[in-house]
Amino acid sequence: MAGEATGDELRLNRWRRIRRCAGAAYFLGLVVLVVADGVPTGRLNLMSIIVVGLAISTIGHGWRRLLRVLLDWLPFTLVLMVYDLSRGLATAIDMPLHESDIASAENWLFGGNIPTLWLQDHFYTPAAVHWYDALATLVYTSHFLATPVLAAVLWLRNRAVWVAYITRVVALAFAGLVTYVLFPEAPPWLAARDGLIDPVSRLSARGWIWLHAGDVEDLLDAAQRDGSNPVAAMPSLHVAFATLVALCIAGRLIRRWRYLLALYPVAMGLVLVYTGEHYVLDLVAGVAYALLVHVLVLRWERSRADAAPSPDNQSAVAVS
Repeated sequence: MAGEATGDELRLNRWRRIRRCAGAAYFLGLVVLVVADGVPTGRLNLMSIIVVGLAISTIGHGWRRLLRVLLDWLPFTLVLMVYDLSRGLATAIDMPLHESDIASAENWLFGGNIPTLWLQDHFYTPAAVHWYDALATLVYTSHFLATPVLAAVLWLRNRAVWVAYITRVVALAFAGLVTYVLFPEAPPWLAARDGLIDPVSRLSARGWIWLHAGDVEDLLDAAQRDGSNPVAAMPSLHVAFATLVALCIAGRLIRRWRYLLALYPVAMGLVLVYTGEHYVLDLVAGVAYALLVHVLVLRWERSRADAAPSPDNQSAVAVS
């Protein structure tokens, strides 16, 4: 028996060393990728990187655990694929583009001023890139990382919490996609290009210049130009997912400092308005979507918990 136990320990230690070596090689390869090409922002590329990393954690635990990784992350990946198709769906359905009406509503709401124009008039310098431009770019880029990275961490630590989180992510993404198709809306930079408001520069990638990462700026510009839906402004899923991330992390903390997490969606919203990506109305809708999805999923979870048989009832059924 002692020999068998020692053999099991040796086998477990061997697989643990293999996982560590594979993880180290994976991390080194990821560092080389980031240094060479910058932070990956392509949705499917990012998902592939995360799934490969999670697959490494299953080495030595059998093919069933690897299959669980693939099945667990399939719905999230499919939502991202549908997002990439939303531009074509919106074009096929051919709903009217909301452009001048949103700009007019924003202008009326703020007393004759559009916040994007005000911010760029006061802080944007065409001939110079400031430190806050770099900070704005980093906050903007965090949108591509925060949601999937948090999902990966939760999957590794507590699958039940991960299920609750990913359910909200998928529901929120689906709600946003439906809205994009039925209510296509042009962001400030596009409305300015069409001559409906004063000139607006699209600044979300500009901060990479200050950070001396011009190649990354080109990659993000290309992704925005070729891979994104330019009329998917309402609601702002950048702010919606930032709100969801803040809610999820805050729900796992008990210290009063958890309220500081609200600064993340606030910072994201400020960046999106300054960089010309969204109107304030889009931000309000994004927060509303996130809170509504959170509340509805929470009610659904509680109803399922109430409907589930208690352990005492299950024991009574087994005895009878």
